[in-house]
Amino acid sequence: MNKTVVVIGSQWGDEGKGKITNYLSEAADVIVRFQGGDNAGHTIVFDNNTYKLHLLPSGIFDENKKNIMGNGMVINPKSLIKELEDIRSYGFKCNNLYISDRAHVIFDYHKVLDVLIEESLGDLKIGTTKKGIGPAYTDKVSRIGIRMADFVSDDFEEIYYKHLALKNKEIVRLGGEPISKDSLKEYLVIREIIKPLVCDTISLINEEHKLGSKILFEGAQGALLDIDYGTYPYVTSSSPSSAGVVVGSGLGVNKINEVLGIVKAYTTRVGEGPFPSELNNSLGDHIREVGHEYGATTNRPRRIGWFDSVLLNYSSMVNGLTGLAIMLLDVLTGINELQICVSYTLDGKIINSIPARLKDFSRCKPNYISLPGWSEDITNVKSFDELPVNAKNYLRKIEELVGVEIKCFSVGPDREQTIIMKEII
Repeated sequence: MNKTVVVIGSQWGDEGKGKITNYLSEAADVIVRFQGGDNAGHTIVFDNNTYKLHLLPSGIFDENKKNIMGNGMVINPKSLIKELEDIRSYGFKCNNLYISDRAHVIFDYHKVLDVLIEESLGDLKIGTTKKGIGPAYTDKVSRIGIRMADFVSDDFEEIYYKHLALKNKEIVRLGGEPISKDSLKEYLVIREIIKPLVCDTISLINEEHKLGSKILFEGAQGALLDIDYGTYPYVTSSSPSSAGVVVGSGLGVNKINEVLGIVKAYTTRVGEGPFPSELNNSLGDHIREVGHEYGATTNRPRRIGWFDSVLLNYSSMVNGLTGLAIMLLDVLTGINELQICVSYTLDGKIINSIPARLKDFSRCKPNYISLPGWSEDITNVKSFDELPVNAKNYLRKIEELVGVEIKCFSVGPDREQTIIMKEII
């Protein structure tokens, strides 16, 4: 039995991490979100209700679980308050939330700068969510950020005014309107609401580990958007890979037992960047509509492509995946012939990894194998054995190509439509 399990998005995000984390949280004692901000969108469906989380850990619905927002996160306090109010409106108390005193805070000036910087880039734009994520992480790395410990301190007013003056100079230089000093007032109100939740989560997590608690870690986005390992520069500003767990939570690397890679049965991507197996045709449109492939945060239509084992092998390598969770298998029902990308051709040569240079990756041509599809409805199956033969073969081929065993798969959006094949936590 695994005591610490990391849930990793193994593609370009939107794989279904929220659903799996929420499902696994039933067996966990502690759920930790270790990076990112409200640019994330986790959709969770249970008891005929749909919930969309952007900042809160996916175990927030169970008051018996400790939910921790780790030091690797960047947190917009206005967004956090709004999300808490939304979830509480459904009857959940959310008194089980702990916020790291080392997490960095996103302010309005970060969001304004995000828009201005993106506009100034022209053809070099990244396609950000304009949530202020990049500018907040930039401040963190530049060592001028404001952390939660500062936000809830008696010195916050003085700290905020100094930072606001500095940021307004940037905003004006980029052609924007400076933010008024009156902006402090709302933050002072929010600070009092958040203050009781802020604590030393590093000590809390390690103490829970010593006590033998089962700890579940979840990130935002996917490993192919990792600042180091992803398709740079079309990446996020943090580390959604398994390496980010240690940095973003404070639990030592030798204490991680399982790294579960969440993978769609096909591939999707939002925003700019290369996508070798992309389907710019009616079949891609069909998969988008059946899979409801629109961003939970931005509502942007996602780009659709065939399953890419080159991407997943790379992701498995950098994350140290010990198991796979295949999501949205039901979306492929009714497609007569399925294809899986097994290698790329670049300048006449077969390659089996992702080139570092964006220009090289954009020139990669996918090489496919074909498998017969299935037409049977699989949304009510309760085990692997109940799947049609061709659906079984499809999953087994993925397992064979990646060399990592499938531990669960999903046949619908509801939490109960998750089939566990091997014990995870």
